[in-house]
Amino acid sequence: MQHNSMTLKVLLPFQVFSQTEGISRIVAESPQGSFGLLPQRLDCVVALVPGIFLYENSREGEVFLAIDQGVLIKTGMNVTISVRDAMGGTKLESLRDVVESRYLNLSEQERNTRSLMAKLEREFIRRFAEFDHEY
Repeated sequence: MQHNSMTLKVLLPFQVFSQTEGISRIVAESPQGSFGLLPQRLDCVVALVPGIFLYENSREGEVFLAIDQGVLIKTGMNVTISVRDAMGGTKLESLRDVVESRYLNLSEQERNTRSLMAKLEREFIRRFAEFDHEY
């Protein structure tokens, strides 16, 4: 692994979707909008919304994933995203269609349930971070 690159691990509820080394940049979307990560960025935790997730490395170039909502954690040079579902693909247009048809067209009840779960997850992460700082 290069010194100035990140390792990306994509986790699904019951499996590891992928693990890639040599990542030079990441672009993802949070409830507040799109953001980028470079290797020098400080550690962070960010909620992710359904959309297109992009990472780049020297071997594959830009790689796009369609992801459902989840969370991104950056610690040092390691970035882990845990999402409900993810799909890879070569054509950006086909992935955008997947996001629109599969992740954004949810029933109102499922939307409310997911929103509540996201709030619970954020609160858990916040309290866990507070607990970690106390010790």
